[in-house]
Amino acid sequence: MISYLLRRLAFMVPTVLGITLMVFMLLALAPGGIGAGLAGSAGQLSDTSKVAQMQAYFEDRYGLNDPVIVQYARWLGRISPVKFGERDLRTPSGERVAPPRAIDDPPLAEAFPAPTAEVAAAPYAPPAGEQLVPEFKKLQREAEGARRDYIGSVRQFRDALAEWAKQQGPSMAGRLDSKGSARTEDFRGVEFPPDSPGYAKLAAAAAAMRAKWFRASAARERALAAFRAGPYPKSGIPLLPGLVSLDTPDLGVAFSKNRPVADLIAAALPVTLLINLIAFPISYLVAVPTGILASVRRGGWLDVGSGFLFLGLYSVPTVLAGVFAIGFLANRQYLGWFPVSGLHDSAAASMTFLPHTDAAGLWHRGYLLDTAWHVALPVLCLVYASFAVLSKQTRASMLDNFSADYVRTAKAKGVPRKDVVMRHVFRNSLLPLITMFVGVFPAMLAGSVVIERIFTVPGMGSLILEAIDLRDREIILANTFMVACVNLLALLLADILYAAADPRVSFNRA
Repeated sequence: MISYLLRRLAFMVPTVLGITLMVFMLLALAPGGIGAGLAGSAGQLSDTSKVAQMQAYFEDRYGLNDPVIVQYARWLGRISPVKFGERDLRTPSGERVAPPRAIDDPPLAEAFPAPTAEVAAAPYAPPAGEQLVPEFKKLQREAEGARRDYIGSVRQFRDALAEWAKQQGPSMAGRLDSKGSARTEDFRGVEFPPDSPGYAKLAAAAAAMRAKWFRASAARERALAAFRAGPYPKSGIPLLPGLVSLDTPDLGVAFSKNRPVADLIAAALPVTLLINLIAFPISYLVAVPTGILASVRRGGWLDVGSGFLFLGLYSVPTVLAGVFAIGFLANRQYLGWFPVSGLHDSAAASMTFLPHTDAAGLWHRGYLLDTAWHVALPVLCLVYASFAVLSKQTRASMLDNFSADYVRTAKAKGVPRKDVVMRHVFRNSLLPLITMFVGVFPAMLAGSVVIERIFTVPGMGSLILEAIDLRDREIILANTFMVACVNLLALLLADILYAAADPRVSFNRA
């Protein structure tokens, strides 16, 4: 059994890699690219220099200019528990702080040398004691701001280079790409005569880029010195100091919300789990007993009536059911029994946990009952369609086992009917139900997109839908990674439950 589990766990690694690689490629090769929604919003700014800075900053921050396979390898390095290089810091709130990123040299620096000698910045000595943390935060902001300005100046230099190339004629314009943009690598070794058209603007852009690179490099060195002074404890466990360490996976930062993905998932996942942990037990507690009774009384009024009712409910689309629920059950012009959206009342923060009656005799429903009142409609729309699938599957499995030889033998020996149904037939009918049961766990993490969107529930479904709309790679990949791992573990759990339910199943080699 142990060897089987180890083999299955080992096979899960290439499976997860294949799933995440496929999703990563779909995101990277999608029209508009990763973060197209954010880039579009940045493109609406009136200041073109700010647009260039924002777009270039996000390209650099997420490595969008690197080959796709390099981006994927970098993402794998973040989520891997084995880390290489200098260890991150960990703030008291649990936030991960990485070392300041290196500053790339200015492109075509040999063609546009510095107009004046640049004096190296004096070594920076960060303060000690209580002043170290605020000083580090200040230097960190300055380094990020200077880096952003430098990256934007590189984009402006490339625009000026493309404009200069177009003015030189077809020989230089042929070095531009299909979109008319300049790749600095294609202009290495090219001479830039000072009297050529457009040179003055190009030289000014190169000088501005060089000056911002110098400021960014100096700001980075100061921030790095403060980082190495240790304003926060180091994260992880060192294996080879400065080279290899063990640490928790880093899911990255969502650029659509500028928040750690782990924080977004931690806020959305409990909401989805709450709804699903209420819905799935209801589905099984209603459908499985109904399927058992329908198989025992085949052709009776319960069998026909439950089958007709559940198939009728299954035929109603979830979107239509949600709209009807809001329009009739929640609309105050009709019944108005339930709230329209959300998980809590606006005054839920001041409620007591349990229902109570105050001194004036007024009844207050409390936080617990208020939550149940708000999730009633989402749970209703989530469970009704599953009744038909589960009950019909239970009924079919039971009827198939009722005709088996061992059931006739048990009846001939005088085994009570209740024991025949529950201890023999039902137990051997569990295998299909186990297969369906383990699919519950990935669905709980993925969320119910339709239900959460209709009832404005801030769960995983709403989070992933918004991430797909904005092509937020970090959120989509984190959700894909979680669902893939849970799905594979659920399949492994199904194998274990098979062995527990059916003695004929064994994982030991003969």
